[in-house]
Amino acid sequence: MGERRIPGWLSGVIGVGVLLAAWWLFALAFRPDTGTYTPVPSPGAVLGQLVEDGFSAYWGSFRVTITEAAWGFLWGNLAALLLAATVLLAPRLEPIIVQIAVVSYCLPLVAVGGISIVVLGGATRPGDPSTTAIFLAALAVFFTTVVGALLGFKAADRASLDVIRVFGGGRFTQLRKVRLVAALPGILNALQIAVPTAFLGAVLGEYMGATDRSVGILLIRLQGNLDSERVWAVFLLCALVAMVGYGALGLVSRLVTPWVSGRSTP
Repeated sequence: MGERRIPGWLSGVIGVGVLLAAWWLFALAFRPDTGTYTPVPSPGAVLGQLVEDGFSAYWGSFRVTITEAAWGFLWGNLAALLLAATVLLAPRLEPIIVQIAVVSYCLPLVAVGGISIVVLGGATRPGDPSTTAIFLAALAVFFTTVVGALLGFKAADRASLDVIRVFGGGRFTQLRKVRLVAALPGILNALQIAVPTAFLGAVLGEYMGATDRSVGILLIRLQGNLDSERVWAVFLLCALVAMVGYGALGLVSRLVTPWVSGRSTP
C-alpha cells in the first residue's frame, strides 16, 4: 500500500496557519508596555489596515516596482541563458562563465547599488522605473539561472547525443534537439525561483533613491513616519506579489513539462 501524501492545497493552508500563528506570537513578544508605537503589529491589525486602505492606495508604488522586477527578470535571465548555452557550444569557456556567475552572486547588492546609481542613474521622469532597480533585479537572478541551465543542459541523455553525432549533427544541433528539452525542467525551476528574487532586487535598488514612486520609497516614508501597520501591510503585499509570480511560473512549468509531474499530454 503506497504512502499517503498530504494534498498540495492542504499543505498550503497548514503553512499559512503556522506562519500566522508565529507572527501573532512574535507580535505578543514585542508588544510595548507603554506608548502607541507597536514595532510588530498583530496580523489582525495589519489586515485591518490593509482592508481600510484598499489595494488601490498601494498600487501606484507596486506598479513601478513590478515593472522594474519584470525588466530585470527578462534581461538577467536572458543573459544567463545565453551564457549557459555558450558553455555548451564552447566547453572551454565553462570555468570562466561559472566564475562570472559566482562573482555576481557574491557581490553585495547594496554596494553594487551605490555604484550603479552613480553610473546608471534612477528614474528618468517621475513615476518611471529606476534603471538601478532594473539592474539589481537582473543581477539578483543571474546566478540561479546560470546554474540551473548548466545543470539542465548536462542532464541530457548521452545516447540521444550520440545519435545526433552519428548522423552528422554538431553541438548546435545537440543543443537544439536534445539539450534544450532535457534542460527545460531545470531552467523553468530556476526561472520560478528568480521571480521573488527579482522583486527583492528591485526593491533594494529603489532604496538607493533617484525615484519618487516605488515600494522602496514607500517603505522609507512609512518607516520615517513610524507607521508600522502600513509597513507590515507593504511587506505582506510584497510576499503576495512574489507568491503570485512564483505560482504562475510553477503553473507554466507544469503545462510545458508535463512529464516531470507524471502527467501525460492528451
